[in-house]
Amino acid sequence: MLNKIMNSIALRNLLFVLLLLGIAVGLGYAASRHPLQRDITFNASNSLEPASINALNQLQGPVNITVYATLQDARLGDIRKVIRDFLSLYQRYKPDIKLVFIDPEKEPARTRAARIQLNGEMVIEYAGRSEHLTLINEQTLTSTLMRLAHSRDQTVMYLDGHGERKLDGRANHDLGLLFGAKLKENGFKLNSLNLAIAQDVPSNIRVLVITQPQVDLMAGEIDKLLHFIDRGGNLLWLVDAGPLHGLERLAEKIGLQLPAGIVIDPAAADMNAPATWSLGTSYVPHAITSNFNLITAYPSARPLTWAENPDWQHHILLEVATRGWISQRDINALSGSPAFDKQHDSKGPAVIALALNRNINDVEQRIVAVGNGAFLSNTFAGNGGNVDLGVNMINWLANDDTLISLQPRAARDSSIILSRTQLTAISSGLLLILPLLLAGVGTAIWWRRRA
Repeated sequence: MLNKIMNSIALRNLLFVLLLLGIAVGLGYAASRHPLQRDITFNASNSLEPASINALNQLQGPVNITVYATLQDARLGDIRKVIRDFLSLYQRYKPDIKLVFIDPEKEPARTRAARIQLNGEMVIEYAGRSEHLTLINEQTLTSTLMRLAHSRDQTVMYLDGHGERKLDGRANHDLGLLFGAKLKENGFKLNSLNLAIAQDVPSNIRVLVITQPQVDLMAGEIDKLLHFIDRGGNLLWLVDAGPLHGLERLAEKIGLQLPAGIVIDPAAADMNAPATWSLGTSYVPHAITSNFNLITAYPSARPLTWAENPDWQHHILLEVATRGWISQRDINALSGSPAFDKQHDSKGPAVIALALNRNINDVEQRIVAVGNGAFLSNTFAGNGGNVDLGVNMINWLANDDTLISLQPRAARDSSIILSRTQLTAISSGLLLILPLLLAGVGTAIWWRRRA
């Protein structure tokens, strides 16, 4: 009797259904307790960049996002769904992002009070500060969150009045289009400083940037810079090859030695870059270079060395040209494929980026010196991770170590652009060749069956 019951098809089907339901319930429970997600789209459109995740990790409190959007938009349709789906990527990593929708048509007074200009405009609030956002993409939202993460007014000033590179300038040799723009996106305020006019370097700035002057500084200007160092100011010094025009006293003050010469890096030639370029491919561990693995490029870099000083701690950030050398020859004679000359050159590697710090008045003073200013210029800043490294330097100098990360990138273009020839080939294949092929196969099958 028992065998008949066990051999019953109905019972076996019932047991199979119960087992299947048990497996489904078990998998559902496991998925709810241990969710796993994987983005297999080509451009990772359903995931956040590491920089965005890092920015979210730095936000210690809740983020309130108020979206002023109608139920339907004439161009985008259900704009609320678009925004909700986009922000869900951020809520996945930071669940305390609170999202509220307000219909401007139903609450016009509240919309006017918030100074809303566009349908779909968002107000991002964090730690008592807020910003408006009108573009819906990862780069702009993450940059907004990074700006809000700054706990205080962050002013970066750059020395001006002697032909230096301008941090907000648009000329090829200036630094404003990429590097300066990224600093502004991250919440820094940029101002110029002319020490021939200013009584002193302002005490409330976070970082002073000095690039290569083209004329000599007056002795009084140098005195003001040295006073800035004496009182613990933080400095980014981009030292190009060539005369220092009075900044020798500053170099002596911080123990920086600047031997003459241009770094020649054969690794650059291997990448079809000019012979006078140096490539940064590996970085000495430091807060500035933490998790930084992008290639950086330095046109006509000069080497840096330092004098040992018990007051200062020196940290090498970047060493280049392990197979190269430092050339004392004129830069115009180094075009093409230069070769090592024992009489004029010295073997590499060469240090071209250096961080210094010391404690002064119970506060840590930080200085970064780079043997090149062109790497952040409008002409060359777009190479590799140049801007990212420059922003990391500023963040470290401003004591915002937690904001050091790769900067958020613009979304990659996923559109396909086809030429007229390619469109014609695809159209012919779909509308002519494929139907004829199917007709031929059908005819062949019919003929074989008939035979």
